[in-house]
Amino acid sequence: MNANQWMSLLGLANRARKLISGEELSVKEIRSGKAKLVILSADASANTTKKITDKCNSYQVPYRMVENRYELGRAIGKDARVVVALLDDGFAKKMLTLLD
Repeated sequence: MNANQWMSLLGLANRARKLISGEELSVKEIRSGKAKLVILSADASANTTKKITDKCNSYQVPYRMVENRYELGRAIGKDARVVVALLDDGFAKKMLTLLD
């Protein structure tokens, strides 16, 4: 996985307003069917990880893990972020190719 590529794409999606960050907002977007891909940090708490992965599995939303919350936050120009949800099909498909 090329860290610079996925982080750049995530930053671009953020500037295009095609992503949402935060646990509760991400869960809301998963429920509404707008979330196309969820990115979760590997250092998220056990409760957060279970909550997000269970929601993704029940609503058939793909999710991927990244190294840590600081890398995820830096990619979107913010402090540490544990979870972000991409809301655009194009960004989600490209992100899946970069993270797989």
